[in-house]
Amino acid sequence: MLDDRSRTLLKTLVEHYIADGQPVGSRALSKFSGLELSPATIRNVMADLEEAGFVASPHTSAGRIPTARGYRLFVDNLLTVQPLEAHQRGAIEDALHGLPSKQIIANASQLLSSLTHFAGVVIAPRRTANRIRQIEFLSLSDKRILLIIVTADGDVQNRILNCERAYSPSELTSAANYLNQNFTGLDFEQIRQRLAGEIQQLRDDIKPLMNLALEAGDAALSESAQPYVISGEKNLLDVEELSSNMKRLRELFDLFEQRSSLMRLLDVSSRAEGVKIFIGGESGIATLDECSVITAPYTVDGQVVGSLGVIGPTRMAYERVIPIVDITARLLSSALSHKNEN
Repeated sequence: MLDDRSRTLLKTLVEHYIADGQPVGSRALSKFSGLELSPATIRNVMADLEEAGFVASPHTSAGRIPTARGYRLFVDNLLTVQPLEAHQRGAIEDALHGLPSKQIIANASQLLSSLTHFAGVVIAPRRTANRIRQIEFLSLSDKRILLIIVTADGDVQNRILNCERAYSPSELTSAANYLNQNFTGLDFEQIRQRLAGEIQQLRDDIKPLMNLALEAGDAALSESAQPYVISGEKNLLDVEELSSNMKRLRELFDLFEQRSSLMRLLDVSSRAEGVKIFIGGESGIATLDECSVITAPYTVDGQVVGSLGVIGPTRMAYERVIPIVDITARLLSSALSHKNEN
């Protein structure tokens, strides 16, 4: 839609505004654009860009700032993405290696936050299967038993069972062996369904223990399955454009706490191919009108299971943040898929 001269001036304006946060005047554009244009010509081009909705003039300055539409054109057509440095990629790989899935997800969120200095968010894989690797019972006192659950991806959950009677160590070992020999690789719902047909065959004194273990184990894994992990929200307090409007900042933190709207946005992005960028009102969430959300889906064994992203101001270094989101999604996919192979 724009000629080369207008595109060059818009690119220069966006880059300088992102760098220092100050409205950009015609003198700066003349100096840094590489174009030999008079100030009058630059002002005319800026007037045209403003009329087209790509830039705006703050009341307190003769300079101009990019609008959401200006950022969109810049990101889609004028941006030169900076490849991630080798040491940054290595740090991400190291932080996602050899850990339980839950910790890998949490680390990915923290990495996105620390590398961008904005808020990092990850939607965890839907809990399609919390498959059981091992179950153990440990007597704590006469009628209190510690249930220890190890899932297939290495997560460990503990629950205390308050029983109606005491169980001997041999009874607890027998019950654990029964579950491990017959139900390893299943989730608790599958175990419950299979046990429903087999529970009549169990000794009456073991049935209550089995029922308690199923209820407590299912509850433990449900509570531990965090569908949404966000890190670094406090970084946004340091963003001048956001912190200057406390009402909007409170709304933003409410959005993080309520989660449902952001979850829907990230769920949409999980169906996209590669990195997706929502600038300002494009997200459809009024609270994010002054923010950009950069997202990417991630996979396990080639299947998309969730998405991750960064939330920050529209004035962000897109050329740096986009590859961080992209590479983190790729390395998270690799880490989780590698766990599935083990």
